[in-house]
Amino acid sequence: MTLSFRQRLRSGDTLIGSLVQMPLPEVAEIYATAGYDWLFVDLEHAPTDPRAALDILTAVDTRVPCVVRVPWNDEASIKKALDIGATGVIVPLVNTVEDARLAVGRCKYPPAGFRSVGITRAQRFDLEFADYMARANDEIAVVIQVEHVDAVRNIEAILDVPGIDGVFVGPFDLSGSMGKPGKIDDPEVQAAIGAIVEAARKRDIALCAYAHTPAHALTYRKLGYRVIGLCTDYIMLARAAASYLKEAKA
Repeated sequence: MTLSFRQRLRSGDTLIGSLVQMPLPEVAEIYATAGYDWLFVDLEHAPTDPRAALDILTAVDTRVPCVVRVPWNDEASIKKALDIGATGVIVPLVNTVEDARLAVGRCKYPPAGFRSVGITRAQRFDLEFADYMARANDEIAVVIQVEHVDAVRNIEAILDVPGIDGVFVGPFDLSGSMGKPGKIDDPEVQAAIGAIVEAARKRDIALCAYAHTPAHALTYRKLGYRVIGLCTDYIMLARAAASYLKEAKA
């Protein structure tokens, strides 16, 4: 039996994905063909809307799980991401227990939550409605972003909220909220990240991180992070373009 993305999060698998920010389905298809474990479809910091995200998810279909980062922790954004067939959502700026409860509740159908029922791509346009409804609550992954000093202060209570499958640490925004923008190696910032890591480990919640380079990915893996978003499509293209040009002119 093929495990869902959520089951793989909970089983301890190491999953290497990448951030898809280009609103182009063929880019996602390249990643799927290359063998990436998952795709981080970004609707927060990318020029991508739900229509483009739908095209991306359709292009790779069941070949690779697509987790959508919504622009905000609101019902409409989460509902649209799940209805187009996302295997999970990444919810930014979860700073309080109430934020966490709302994030989980918006991803789960009653009685576990209060997600409303739409009949669209997730349900294969009604052709697989009953099957989807029976398994959605068990298979949809809820990953929260912890990226603010307020979240660090509340981290124990936040991660006690049932239904959180992963924690995505946002070191750059965290450092900014601490008055040290970009200084992610600062001892106080690292101590804050350490508190997040320890709280997640105690509860066996998957630690997730953005890795700017393959070397960063290896470092995170050694630190116990199991879910890696390796770079972005834009950055990979920019680096390859610069490298190819330099080599051709050498």
